Amino acid sequence: MSTTTQPSTTAESKEERLKRYLNQRAAGGELYFKGKFIADEVDLSPKEIGAIMVKLRDSADDLNIEKWSYTSATTWRVTPAQ
Repeated sequence: MSTTTQPSTTAESKEERLKRYLNQRAAGGELYFKGKFIADEVDLSPKEIGAIMVKLRDSADDLNIEKWSYTSATTWRVTPAQ
């Protein structure tokens, strides 16, 4: 059993879990959220959500992701890609 492959698998599953959540919630149009308010729903910390959102913003072809504003935490705007 290799412990070197474990972290990448865990990171991948966290990213995929958040991406699936965003696709479901944004399917009807726009989704605005702060990581601290969805953390329990996706079983991630707000800090993990922020780090993953930055990655997804550059890599998710099926979602448009942008930092919308910052008031006590980053607000993200997510829409389905056209």
